[in-house]
Amino acid sequence: MPNLTYPGVYIDEVSSGARPLEIAGTSTAAFVGLAEKGSAEATRVTSWPAFQRLYGGFVPDSYLAQSVFAYFNNGGRQCYIVRVVLSDAVVADVTVANRAAQPAPGITFSAKDAGAWGNHLVLQIEDASTDPGNRFRISVRRQPDAEVIAPDFAGSPTLEDFDDLSCDESSDRFVEAVLEHESSLITARMLAPNKVQKGVYRGGAGAAVPLGDKRGFRINLDGDGFHDVVLPAPAGAADLAGVAGAIQEAVRALKNNRASNKEAFENFTCAVETAGPAGGPERLVLHSGSSRAASSVRIGKALEQDGTGLLKLLADDAVAEDGSAVQRPANAQSVQVGDAELGGVVLAVTAGENGGDPVTPGTFDEAFRKLDAVTDVSLLAVPGETSADVMDLGTAYCANRPLKDIFFIGETPRDTRSADEAVKYRGRLTASSYGALYYPWLKAPDPTGRSREPVMLPPSGHVAGLYARIDASRGVWKAPAGTEATVNGVVGLGTDLSDVEHGNLNAKGVCALRRFPATGVVVFGARTIAGPSDVEWKYIPIRRTAMMLRVSIYNGIQWAVFEPNDEPLWSQLRLNIGSFMTTLFRRGAFQGSSTSEAFYVKCDSDTTTQADIDLGIVNVEVGFAPVKPAEFVVVRISQKAGQASG
Repeated sequence: MPNLTYPGVYIDEVSSGARPLEIAGTSTAAFVGLAEKGSAEATRVTSWPAFQRLYGGFVPDSYLAQSVFAYFNNGGRQCYIVRVVLSDAVVADVTVANRAAQPAPGITFSAKDAGAWGNHLVLQIEDASTDPGNRFRISVRRQPDAEVIAPDFAGSPTLEDFDDLSCDESSDRFVEAVLEHESSLITARMLAPNKVQKGVYRGGAGAAVPLGDKRGFRINLDGDGFHDVVLPAPAGAADLAGVAGAIQEAVRALKNNRASNKEAFENFTCAVETAGPAGGPERLVLHSGSSRAASSVRIGKALEQDGTGLLKLLADDAVAEDGSAVQRPANAQSVQVGDAELGGVVLAVTAGENGGDPVTPGTFDEAFRKLDAVTDVSLLAVPGETSADVMDLGTAYCANRPLKDIFFIGETPRDTRSADEAVKYRGRLTASSYGALYYPWLKAPDPTGRSREPVMLPPSGHVAGLYARIDASRGVWKAPAGTEATVNGVVGLGTDLSDVEHGNLNAKGVCALRRFPATGVVVFGARTIAGPSDVEWKYIPIRRTAMMLRVSIYNGIQWAVFEPNDEPLWSQLRLNIGSFMTTLFRRGAFQGSSTSEAFYVKCDSDTTTQADIDLGIVNVEVGFAPVKPAEFVVVRISQKAGQASG
């Protein structure tokens, strides 16, 4: 309410009370399985190339990659991947010597994740394009062929390239931090204790005397700021060694700005060294007096009487090396992670291994828990892992999530050759309306390219993509089955079913895939594996519609928490949820010719008693009349008798 102080018109904004609810997503899948590489945490991927970049390609004894490929090929837009890593898998690494004069621990470069894939990574280490005395560059390649020898690795394409890396922890390009956040292939770890040196500045070759009146320059030691230095006239006429002595004396006489830099000035040295073979041109070498990672020497032009040109202090071949410069890895043309030969710059190697421990149901149960914090997943599949225990764990996980917001897509074992065997397998499963079982497996062109003949693939990836496609075009309340539910990227089925066999499967809650002449391979079943006591949830679209409503309403009424628990709040809840349900009704989500027949929203003193109010509880009751699929279309045909001919 505005402050009314003068006669006139006052305008204020008042909320309408409408808080629209958004329809929750229903088609983001999560796939769990073995991959060539990648994180074991749940990671979102939005395309098949993105999966290849993060998780590699096709691997033996796993259908994860094939199923993700099929998911995107059938209409999926995004999914989460949870890579199963065996307990005895090993991360590939290599320890490279640094540039310290004395032997030092060096730096260990490791593959980002466990597995033998890391043994094929190759590192090229060289000077950085800027500040080559202190910083370095790492290019990451991959061994193109197991028979390629080390010197030929440099010819393979560069996968990642990191320039201007530093071994100084205070640098914004500290190698450990950069690789941790920017690389999807490798990490780095500095091994302590690591040697440091006094910061050094080597001028360019060919420094000349006498200096005449060009006796000035500026110097910055250990980041203390630039100080002006002007050598006395006699020093400018001396030989280069005399000039070096005069520089040393003048710098030591400077007053440091920071107390921590006192040692850098008091112990500063300047000397002359030959820039090449004996008898070659000379250059000045300036050392900070401190030995620490931040020790450094920087040179600048003097404002007047500048002598940096004659002394070659800012020449193109001048190089500055800070205290941490000796910690940077030694240059190497090609170092293979996990499979390098010991010797030279290579101090230690650990070969990466995929591990040999068996995959158990408990392995997948642990993997499912990686999805606990993910709230936008609505489908779950474990492609090719068809033990009854794994499927039971999957459906139980879906049913026991706080919002019960995920639906499990399962498949019969690959060697299930008949409908009777599929029914027997269904009998071993725990009944649940939070999962569906599909039979048979599919025949498809080999996505790996290894086989010219079609290969058998589990249907869960294809079906998950089909769910996404139907949801987008028709809505989650439309059964993901029928002649429009064509399966892309397949050429046939592992078993062609007859109508009678299909009928037996349907009665037991097994969703069949059929092949028809006019449509090709389609999904022709829409039942959950719910038991007799849960018959109201026997259809997939009904269960998934209820899941969508639950999540949408949960997300859409968070604003009501801590609001006064009385009729104004109840009416707002009825209005907001009712408007949402009306929108869905108009899109065909519910049965009935009117909203009153299709759904109801109740929130009043009947649902929320005074006892509930005293406990801080408001109860909202929402009911809906689901649209059930027309499984059996019956057409009655009869002759009409008594018609005159002619």
